Amino acid sequence: MAKIIDGELFKNMMIEGAAAVDARKEEINDLNVFPVPDGDTGINMSLTLNAAARELSKMNKPTLGKALEVAASAVLRGARGNSGVITSLLFRGFAKGMKDLSTADGGNLANGLTEGVAAAYKAVLKPAEGTILTVSRVSAEAAVQAAKADRDCEKVLLAAIEAAKVALEETTEQNPVLKKAGVVDAGGFGYIVLLEGMYIALTGQTGLRSVFMPGVKKPAEVTPAALADFSQFDTGEITFSYCTEFIAERADKKRSPDKLREYLEGIGDCVVVVDDDEIIKVHVHTDTPDKALGEGLKYGPLLSVKVENMRAQHEALLQEAMAESMGERKVAPPENRYGFVAVAAGEGLSSVFADLGVDSMVEGGQTMNPSTEDILNAIDATPAEIVFVLPNNKNIIMASEQAAPLSEKQVVVLPTKTIPQGLCAMLAFDPDVDLTVNETNMTRAIAAVRTGQITYAARDSEYEGRNIKEGDFMALADGKLIHTNRKFEAVVKKLASELADKKSTFITVIYGEGADEAQAQTVAEALQKEAKNAEIQIVFGGQPVYSYIISVE
Repeated sequence: MAKIIDGELFKNMMIEGAAAVDARKEEINDLNVFPVPDGDTGINMSLTLNAAARELSKMNKPTLGKALEVAASAVLRGARGNSGVITSLLFRGFAKGMKDLSTADGGNLANGLTEGVAAAYKAVLKPAEGTILTVSRVSAEAAVQAAKADRDCEKVLLAAIEAAKVALEETTEQNPVLKKAGVVDAGGFGYIVLLEGMYIALTGQTGLRSVFMPGVKKPAEVTPAALADFSQFDTGEITFSYCTEFIAERADKKRSPDKLREYLEGIGDCVVVVDDDEIIKVHVHTDTPDKALGEGLKYGPLLSVKVENMRAQHEALLQEAMAESMGERKVAPPENRYGFVAVAAGEGLSSVFADLGVDSMVEGGQTMNPSTEDILNAIDATPAEIVFVLPNNKNIIMASEQAAPLSEKQVVVLPTKTIPQGLCAMLAFDPDVDLTVNETNMTRAIAAVRTGQITYAARDSEYEGRNIKEGDFMALADGKLIHTNRKFEAVVKKLASELADKKSTFITVIYGEGADEAQAQTVAEALQKEAKNAEIQIVFGGQPVYSYIISVE
């Protein structure tokens, strides 16, 4: 058992830890959906750690203090991406906790891990749980407890690894983005791979460039969850476009890094600012990288700059994933000039769209968004040269637009945000006119229709500043909440007055799950009072979530 760590042993631990992450960087990339689905966490962590490994490999039997100092400086300067910067913070805090020691035992190791976690949480203004921060914190807490019983370094590090594994499995439930993708946190997984590489070196198995080579016994198996399906995410879920990183020299030491952090929070998110006596390292996601760099220049000359388009990175991942499945695709040969794909939920709505000429239906809507691959498969199944896609939900438009360039067919995505807009677009279609005229007419029809929706609250909540109680009926007009009430008739009356008037000519009431035709007639009568000359029809849609969807033209 290795009871203590000296400078040479720490050097070997860092080199082997970096090699372990490098060996599995693609697996880490394949889990990366948070904070944005750009699939580069493994690469960023590997580059960050290898910066330290390179510098340490040049040293011959360094003291522990010197090895820690060199590693901390190297990871700070070499840090890339959100995960890389946080990893650098963990090591800088680790080095701070043990800088005055000639050797470290398990208690010192636990203290170093704890200091690293404190440094990382301090630098991240809005730390999110279910990330590398959570995994490292739980790991450090376990190390502290283990050190109380035995200050042997091997036992303390193994306890940290085992606790980190448990914490990693829990990240899926802690973070909604990870839960949507069905994966564990990429950074947290990478952190465990790093710790296991360090453990292998600590136990004397140095010289292994990949600690996960066949036949090498691992102290604790690390197995990621199923790989993330990047098609579950669209570029609209990336709030800011550019991952911006830079190192500024601290020429003006009077300027506070906290002020820089505060400024960056105003123009972006995922802000991490790290500083020492010589430099400031910055990571931020923003739409205005020029402003971030300009603010950094106030502190001193920029020593390095990296700006990456995260939307483009996500698109590339999606294209790659779809290309891999091309062999499984079945593309229907064109039998007609025009074809249609529509997204909707409910047997009745599917029948209505089919009656209007839609060839392929994709099940989806509010709270159940289909993936890009789902939409592409429907396009493939449509036997037409030109395929119109009706997303019928604002959250599905992006996925539809991503599917379009992946098809060999000519695809036109109409920006339908509601079911009524999709129905009106179909009614405006004319098979005897050309594509440009049809697209223009259908787009105009979308703009001319108003959409009403009635649902009820399943639990107490707050929406757009309104306090909503469980069981309240809710009325929305064109997506905006306009009224809530315990009485159904009051909600219907309010919605009817908002949507319909004497200029309304055609109204459709679509009733879904939990509603019936008799109650739908009550809704129609309320609308008729506001629009006396309008033609009104009642249709069974069978849609979930919204008891009634109302189309007013």
